[in-house]
Amino acid sequence: MNKKNEKKLRVGVIGLSMGQFHIQGYQQHKNAVVAAIADLDKSKLETVGDKYAVPGRYTDYKKMLAREDLDIVSVVTPNIFHKPIAIAALKAGCHVLCEKPMAMNAGQAREMLAAANAAKKRIMINFSYRFNEQSQALKRAVEAGVMGDIYFGRTVWHRRRGIPGLGGWFCSKKMAGGGPLIDLGVHRLDLALWLMGYPKPAAVIGNTFNSIGRRLAAEQGKPFDVEDLATGYITFTNGAVLTVEASWASNIGDPEIMETRLLGTKAGLLQRNLNGGYTFECEIYSDEQGFLYNKKLNSAGPVFGPMYHFVDAITHDKPHIADGKEGLIVMEILDALYKSAKTGRQVTIG
Repeated sequence: MNKKNEKKLRVGVIGLSMGQFHIQGYQQHKNAVVAAIADLDKSKLETVGDKYAVPGRYTDYKKMLAREDLDIVSVVTPNIFHKPIAIAALKAGCHVLCEKPMAMNAGQAREMLAAANAAKKRIMINFSYRFNEQSQALKRAVEAGVMGDIYFGRTVWHRRRGIPGLGGWFCSKKMAGGGPLIDLGVHRLDLALWLMGYPKPAAVIGNTFNSIGRRLAAEQGKPFDVEDLATGYITFTNGAVLTVEASWASNIGDPEIMETRLLGTKAGLLQRNLNGGYTFECEIYSDEQGFLYNKKLNSAGPVFGPMYHFVDAITHDKPHIADGKEGLIVMEILDALYKSAKTGRQVTIG
């Protein structure tokens, strides 16, 4: 698109509990304007609308889609609503940025992809942990061939005690589709798969547990029918293996542990959070000319967030990352892990 012909893309954000982060991300790009927001909570709608100077405010997202001439819609709602809202936005002629997980299951994700193809619009999933300096630095190193062939990985997100909204929609299988595996594990799973080049999954073995979460919910008289910890073992058609672990409640020493480790024929890498928080460091471990090296990677340069990236890709008609096809692969793996945990058997994919 010629710079002289560039216009501001009009954005709508549906769901404001986490949607404020989307608004902030879009407002960083000179070619985007958040024109409308939607949420069932009228008070939140007015507060957020005033804070970010958003003119269009709706309690019914369907009215927003009908009345506003939007180019992009962010879907930032409980998981159960991702599919219907995303498809409605696509049919209204909008590109869609959907929060993770893409949907409740792979079947819904396929419907969303089909709708995007039919509308000839883009769909991106908010796999936000790709969009930090450390992840970008690791990706550049992998693409430069530093790792060789990656054959093993372990990707983890554990919380000591961190059940989101105990008794709320996160803790409802009907509303969320699952617990920490579909909430936290989805981030670390995508990050590992992205660094590995998204190999084709072949089979999985999964396990889920809910001893701590079930006890805490019972003590407070609140519903809880999802897991509080999940583990998985994933094999790929290229022979590589990846293990994944995710928990909201586990007896560990740190408030949170986030790690992704990959081993390759030439080197290994590790990304981990520091001091139980949300800052990260990453290292590469290699064997060169008979010596063992540990290399700490620093900034890969300025890294913009997923909303900025999506606007930029649309504005300049270039590919975006974290697309719906990768979102579907993640959903297929998650479905298989939950099925394996339920049946006690290995589940094949594809």
